[in-house]
Amino acid sequence: MSSSDGAYGVSGGQPVAVAGPGEPSAETIRTGGEAVFSALAERYRHELRVHLYRMLGSFTDAEDLVQETLLKAWRRRDGFEGRSTFRAWLYRIATNTALDHLAGPARTREVVLAADSAGSPVSAPLAEVAWLQPYPDELLDLAAPGHGEPHAAAVARETVELAFLAVIQHLPPRQRAVLILRDIAGWPARETADALDLSLASVKSALQRARTTLRDHLPERRADWGAATEPSAAERAVLQRYMAASRDADLSALAVLLREDVRQAMPPHHLLFDGRAAVLDLWRPVLEGDEPRGEWRSVAYGVNRQPAAVNYLRRPGETVFTAINVDVLRIEDGLIAEITTFDPDLLPGLALTLAE
Repeated sequence: MSSSDGAYGVSGGQPVAVAGPGEPSAETIRTGGEAVFSALAERYRHELRVHLYRMLGSFTDAEDLVQETLLKAWRRRDGFEGRSTFRAWLYRIATNTALDHLAGPARTREVVLAADSAGSPVSAPLAEVAWLQPYPDELLDLAAPGHGEPHAAAVARETVELAFLAVIQHLPPRQRAVLILRDIAGWPARETADALDLSLASVKSALQRARTTLRDHLPERRADWGAATEPSAAERAVLQRYMAASRDADLSALAVLLREDVRQAMPPHHLLFDGRAAVLDLWRPVLEGDEPRGEWRSVAYGVNRQPAAVNYLRRPGETVFTAINVDVLRIEDGLIAEITTFDPDLLPGLALTLAE
């Protein structure tokens, strides 16, 4: 979109900086014009995208809907009366935009029971949510609050890691919205009820049911992460050993890094490799197959505040390394408990090839 189109697809002047850290007045929002409105709203674009990502589980959809949210806000600015903050008003529009999106007949998303490598049904949220996509840490950083600002939970690890995202996709959409607004955004019950057009009793009930689902399905050690926003030094060390084992085609080195109950999922495929033996069986033909594999290169990356590796392969006779996949790790007590593997083209801005 060119700058002449305006930030929200309507004609108008160039964006201008809006001075002052304080909350804009309702009059400013309603009558300040597109340039002023754009400058105010753009402050919240990145955190709104993270909010929509939690609601939808898809980075692509979140990117589309954040633009739709800001367009709606611009068109509805005359209705902003200042009874809430401008930020809360935008969140309300974003949340209901996501709910409308999820209710659309063409957008129906079905959580499908996964199967293990033997074909047996198995409960595994990461393998059951086909639309789950990764969110690069470098883009999460753009949503992080500035020094001394509130809303640190906006990008806290426990609220964006893949296991959490997969589990909340199993919640009914309004229950999911209540959980996100109450427990992550920190909204009061009354404000949440007003935003979602629910009664206080409905909000309380929905939150209780959502919390029960999370307790039943999330990793037990997840609470230990607190408000961490990046992997620990110990986790990064495990990642380096994992990358070395991949590069050197060393199945034995990989085996000692895996927990006995490790799981590997590959969204959008409803398939789970459950247990160390199953994961090693998956890797064995890749690392020890009869056909020449070529040269492997792994690059450390940050995804959903978890350690990750982008894996590149230069096949015999080729001159460049081509991205093959992205492995995102969950590490417990120095061992890999979970591997989630994505196609590399799901990561915006990622270099899909590497030169020598």
